Amino acid sequence: PEIAYPPDYKNSTKWGLTFIIALATAAAPLGSTVVYPALPVLAREFNASETITNLSVALYMISMAIFPLWWSSFSEQFGRRTIYLVSFSLFVIFSVLSAVSTNITMLVVFRMCAGGASASSHSTGAGSIADLFEVFERGRAMSIFYLGPLLGPLVAPVIGGVLTQELGWQATMWFLAIYGLIVLLMILFFLPETLQRRRPEEALPTEELSRMRTMDSAKVRTKRIAKSVRRFLIDPLGVVRYLRFPAVFITVLLAAIAFGSLYVVNIAIQQKFTRDPYNYGQLLIGLLYVPSGAGYIVGSLCGGRWIDRIMAREARKANRYDENGKLIYLPEDRMRENAWIMVTAYPLALLMFGWTLRYGLPTPVPCVALFFFGISSMLVFSSATTMLTEFIRKSTSSGAALNNLVRNTLSCIGAIVAAPWINAINVGWVFTTICIFCLVVSYTSVWLLRTNATKWRRTMDEALNQ
Repeated sequence: PEIAYPPDYKNSTKWGLTFIIALATAAAPLGSTVVYPALPVLAREFNASETITNLSVALYMISMAIFPLWWSSFSEQFGRRTIYLVSFSLFVIFSVLSAVSTNITMLVVFRMCAGGASASSHSTGAGSIADLFEVFERGRAMSIFYLGPLLGPLVAPVIGGVLTQELGWQATMWFLAIYGLIVLLMILFFLPETLQRRRPEEALPTEELSRMRTMDSAKVRTKRIAKSVRRFLIDPLGVVRYLRFPAVFITVLLAAIAFGSLYVVNIAIQQKFTRDPYNYGQLLIGLLYVPSGAGYIVGSLCGGRWIDRIMAREARKANRYDENGKLIYLPEDRMRENAWIMVTAYPLALLMFGWTLRYGLPTPVPCVALFFFGISSMLVFSSATTMLTEFIRKSTSSGAALNNLVRNTLSCIGAIVAAPWINAINVGWVFTTICIFCLVVSYTSVWLLRTNATKWRRTMDEALNQ
């Protein structure tokens, strides 16, 4: 049953709901990565180039980037549960249409639609977690929630490799349709509304309308229609305006460059391990995504609790207590020693991965690099997403939608340029370039947040009346 204040749910209930939301959020990355082992097969079957077949991933990512702006806005108005139900119904339909595609254009178009539908849970899901958990336990909750979208790249390529090898590429799309249907049923029967009820806007009484002259009544109705069009089509784009606040912009950038590099890694795995000296088949290619996924699990289980403890320590050190004696937590407390460690580790792991591939070292060596990349990048993703929901408290899902927009745009760019870039200069120098860029941007971002976030947050709170 629904309750008025969602954090009052029993702990077991909250973690059960988090599990369902994480499963829903896994749908989008499952869809983007399950097709990786099938890319060479798609190129042969549809007589398409490597770049064209990569569009089935890249445009899926663009769709995942853009559509959450509207899903986020709608979820704040109609509730989280309604958006989950509508979007996953669409995801199932578009996945079926992808499975029956007869040419590469049809596949790319319906894959793009499926990506937009599945991406609802990225912004809405983060909003649901913020609805359910208090600030002091939100770091761990967000890390567990993020297991869903980050475990997608762990299991999807393995599943995709097996299905493609045994049944053909179409089986990967049928798998997504079935997965989406299972999630839809779980939401329908087990997930209550988590958004707290708000007072509806006062409508003009019908009696008053009836007394108006016909022309005046028509004007009122026209204004209402225009207002509705603006609210549903234009206003969701207003989320982008949050980027004018330095704290939001820098936090989004910090997560986006890590996420974009992840998709260059994914393309590099598919490209390099199918050639000399490795020459692996689809199943083995799928298994190569496991080390980074294992790193996500370790980062999620250990990192969230670690960051929550750091926040509590910083609050006690600053003697920040409310009138009830509870610690007062600030989002910038998430950027302490953990921040320096995570933004150092993942670029160096990328550097190691690139050069081990360049010299064709035994497979376990690049797998070690992928494992450490998984741990450290997980800390970046969960910290940034949690901070955004705390910086934009009045609309928690908007912060997640904005994060999703920027990071998936960079992921799309990474998926498109990775293959020709690697062919042009070699995989070692590609990841050297990425490593240097990530180190410079991340170090600058962490330093700016540590020194200015409190001042920026107060300015933003005043501007947004939070």
